[in-house]
Amino acid sequence: MNKPIIATLFAILAAVLYAISMPASKVLLESVSPMMMAAFLYIGAGLGIGLMFLLSKEARQGERLDKADLPYTLGMVLLDIAAPIFLMLGLRLTSAANAALLNNFEIVATATIALALFKEHISKTLWLALLFITLSSMILSFEGLAGFKFSWGSLLVLAAAICWGLENNFTRKISHKNTYEIVTIKGLFSGFGALIIALLSGNTFPKIGTVLIVLALGYVAYGLSIFFYIKAQHVIGAAKTSAWYAIAPFVGALLSFIFLKESIGLQYVLALVLMFLGSALVTLDTLTKTHSHEHSHTIIGPSSASATPQTYTHSHKHHHLFDTRKHKHNHLKE
Repeated sequence: MNKPIIATLFAILAAVLYAISMPASKVLLESVSPMMMAAFLYIGAGLGIGLMFLLSKEARQGERLDKADLPYTLGMVLLDIAAPIFLMLGLRLTSAANAALLNNFEIVATATIALALFKEHISKTLWLALLFITLSSMILSFEGLAGFKFSWGSLLVLAAAICWGLENNFTRKISHKNTYEIVTIKGLFSGFGALIIALLSGNTFPKIGTVLIVLALGYVAYGLSIFFYIKAQHVIGAAKTSAWYAIAPFVGALLSFIFLKESIGLQYVLALVLMFLGSALVTLDTLTKTHSHEHSHTIIGPSSASATPQTYTHSHKHHHLFDTRKHKHNHLKE
């Protein structure tokens, strides 16, 4: 089997691993508080990737973070504390399938913030994609005509997406640095920060067995997802990897229907169609605009033979794919 095929399988595996987090978290929230859940998911990812960072000389190569990166690193950590807490609180009040699709609103949040704060260009195709995703999110958040009632669970998931949208823009500023270091800092500092908040808020510490399960889920669904994404991106590029990774919300929704027996209503089907159209347009916009410029940049990734500068054409990647001219970075939910 040739390398591009293996890399494509890695990209699909990365999406599937991340998709596991929604239905699995929904089940685990029956025995652990949302704040504790968010904390240990991130700690699990940080510990797992951190261990890989320590054991692999190759992973420790590349440019390290410095004092100039502190403002963006701090912002990244604080937002990564808030976002998963909002998400876990929302999961308690809405279905895992809804939450999986609403996660795609991160694309809208990231693009809007990038335009407003960083003056980044957004194409007409992407504007149309953002419209579809926004309409889908509104449908999923709306519960009925009586008093224009909205789902608090869906709104909390949207709040998480907005936090991650801002965090994505902060992370982009340091994304050319060592990926493993960034992910380890994200996981450990955000996780322990959320844990402190949970304890101060009076949350009960879960049973050790439950903690170990959540840590394992965090490592698999967050940490390993990023690991396989990096391996895929190094071979087939960020754009193609992004296209495959975009299936994650739909896989998450499907798993929710299969394992949690969540019902499918007309409202959800309509939202699913709009979200699918929006995601397809995002993918199209990414694949048709991976031209950009070439320059020397240090490749960081588990499949890289060295960390010496190499010239290549790169594109920006995450769940938000609005600017294909920027650096690629990773997110613990992507």
